[in-house]
Amino acid sequence: MTEIIHDYEMVIGLEVHCELKTESKIFCGCGTAFGAKPNTQCCPVCTGMPGALPVLNGKVVEYAIKAGLATSCDIARYSKQDRKNYFYPDLPKAYQISQFDLPLCTGGYVDIEGEYGAKRIGITRIHIEEDAGKLVHGKNSDGEEGAFIDLNRCGVPLIEIVSEPDIRSAAEAVAYLKKLRAVLLYTGISDCRMNEGSFRCDVNLSVRGKGSKEFGTRTEMKNLNSFQFVAKAIEQEYKRQVKAAESGEKIIQETRRFDSVSGTTSAMRIKEDADDYRYFPDPDLMPIVTQESVIEAYKVSLPRLPDERKAEYMEKYGLSGYHSELLITGKQVSDYFDEAVKLTRYPGQLASIIISDIFRLTGSDGDGEIRLDRAALAEISDMLGDDVINSSTARKLISEIWENGGSPAALVEERGLTQVNDRAELERVAGEVIRENEGSVRDFQNGKDAALKALMGKAMAKTGGRGNPVMLQEIFDSKLKNN
Repeated sequence: MTEIIHDYEMVIGLEVHCELKTESKIFCGCGTAFGAKPNTQCCPVCTGMPGALPVLNGKVVEYAIKAGLATSCDIARYSKQDRKNYFYPDLPKAYQISQFDLPLCTGGYVDIEGEYGAKRIGITRIHIEEDAGKLVHGKNSDGEEGAFIDLNRCGVPLIEIVSEPDIRSAAEAVAYLKKLRAVLLYTGISDCRMNEGSFRCDVNLSVRGKGSKEFGTRTEMKNLNSFQFVAKAIEQEYKRQVKAAESGEKIIQETRRFDSVSGTTSAMRIKEDADDYRYFPDPDLMPIVTQESVIEAYKVSLPRLPDERKAEYMEKYGLSGYHSELLITGKQVSDYFDEAVKLTRYPGQLASIIISDIFRLTGSDGDGEIRLDRAALAEISDMLGDDVINSSTARKLISEIWENGGSPAALVEERGLTQVNDRAELERVAGEVIRENEGSVRDFQNGKDAALKALMGKAMAKTGGRGNPVMLQEIFDSKLKNN
């Protein structure tokens, strides 16, 4: 959790923009495929040509409602779309069709859990809107240097998910984003690929004296597309605002840019208020009227969501809330666990292996390809639970099979990786290590706990990494305390 500087508390609200996984855009039939040649997926409607009229894609409304149901929002039976007016080079209409005072979804929440504990983050609203185009700085296909506009993204359907200002640290912000992303992935309404911009975040942050009920002046950092960047941007902006507050400098309500190379934020422009956008109902689009029966049908169609799986893991397998939260953060990993756990006698052991090793090999979010058969992982879990191998050997086996395939049992036998559980043999090894490392022994007896790790490392090396670490720890404790 973020350190509180000089009793200043950060207050954070997040605006998440999530591209919906529809085949066509929100108001026209143009495709939405990522990476197409610039300006090949646009038409008079999404580029705002005079006389072109929008037609709402019904799938967008369905997906937005499903997002609202999955986050416990109230679904509006009557909603409308509005024009948000502003000028920017990649917005050819000079307005964006969005929702203002009557959004589709309001009043939901996301429950998070981390090493810091459990917390509920409120959701103010979820509304639909169209994406803008994209400014590209550099060289075009003809080698010309400059700033170029790609309108392929104009009209790609988005939902904007606005949180309450309930977040108080970078860790909470990342936990919320990971959980929200998981919920959206489970519902199937978006691929949430952060590297492609289909799940990106604006951070609104202010500081106030700890215990104060008044909000400070907020700044907004836009379009952050990785959890790491979100955390770094929050930490940096928090420190900047505290320093400004301490020196009596006025904090300006502005939009800021986070530079991932330097790790600093810088001012872009003064932050607008809602009045500056001159919202008014879009005259070309009818209100959105949703029947109760339709909402119920969408609710029934939702799959098992992250929190449902988390509760099952805790109740059925005795996993902690924290470990269960990690497992459900990625649907791929959760599905993998659901299948593998049927094949092992040690579900807790299996969960620990996935959290420590599968995440290591696929990336911290578990989105990468899992190149280890579920049955192989379950077999390793059972061997570890039965004390046939130790955790070090399990890690080596996983890495080996990940790269080259093979049977865990066959590799253990072929390479002589069976754990040494013979207490007399481990007593002999520990005694030898103690005699050879008098300095580390003295350090341990003088209160340096790290010295025991060094002795354990020497003993594990003597056993070829196959010693039973629990038994060795007990032996060292006994021998060193009695010396």
